[in-house]
Amino acid sequence: MTPALEIDHLSKSFGAAEAVKDLSLRIEPGEIFGLLGPNGAGKSTTINMISGVCRIDRGAVRVFGHDTVRRYRLTRRLVGVMHQEVVTDHFFTIDLALKIHSGYYGVPDDRAWRALLIERLGLSPHLHKPMHKLSGGLKRRFMVAKALIHKPQLLILDEPTAGVDVELRRTLWQFVREMNASGTTVLLTTHYLEEAEQMCGRIAIMNGGRLVALEPTEELLSRIDGRSLLLHLEVPLDQVPAPLTAWNGQLEQGGRRLRLCLPGETSMGEVLQRLSQLQLSIRDLERPRPGLEEVFLQLTGLNLTTNQEGSQ
Repeated sequence: MTPALEIDHLSKSFGAAEAVKDLSLRIEPGEIFGLLGPNGAGKSTTINMISGVCRIDRGAVRVFGHDTVRRYRLTRRLVGVMHQEVVTDHFFTIDLALKIHSGYYGVPDDRAWRALLIERLGLSPHLHKPMHKLSGGLKRRFMVAKALIHKPQLLILDEPTAGVDVELRRTLWQFVREMNASGTTVLLTTHYLEEAEQMCGRIAIMNGGRLVALEPTEELLSRIDGRSLLLHLEVPLDQVPAPLTAWNGQLEQGGRRLRLCLPGETSMGEVLQRLSQLQLSIRDLERPRPGLEEVFLQLTGLNLTTNQEGSQ
């Protein structure tokens, strides 16, 4: 099957700084694919090269088998991009902007499709407002509609929920799932790791312009070297018992919960034996499922959720 997106040894530099270094990956038709990374990892530069906003130094990008440089008119019709930066025509109304935008791709305006996007993204009450009078959340809703107005086969969402409220997040993700179910392939970048974990079947992680991981989400989560163990205590502790400090014991909830971080080679039998020797009053024991944040920390040494995407 021809990939929806194929990136082949892609590289880009700005002066002496290499933003993307020999990046290769492929996304299959029908996937929701996550592209994660810290500030300056090269995610937005990669998206800009896919969409033709930024020139490619080396390598190639193909959309459904078509080279984005040699067949740029076709590939730009096949791709819809919601960029991270809010970009609008300040004095256009939502109604006018959506009426004319599909024409930029040589696609006739489809009134029924435009009406559906307006309804599903909650834009109906604001159709005749100029862009500079819209809230940040409404501008992002408009940008999603604009990315979809020409019915692309590949939808790229670069930080679509940054700074928006919970209601918009839920509305957007429900709509993205519906679009994906109808055949649209989705490439998503986000700083909200729980979004990537819930939405994406496969995830790539970039760091310093390079690809450091590319696996199905479940396999990526299984790469955690350590395991967390939560002990719910009947009698609160004032301090972590000395034998548990080697497992990075931390007290929570006023000493009523003890969190341990166990190295991968530690057996549960060894843990239970040590806990029995300490005679702790344990009410319950819990092994939390590892999340993407732990994987990300191990692969990059950075906390993705505390960062905002940089210029790259």
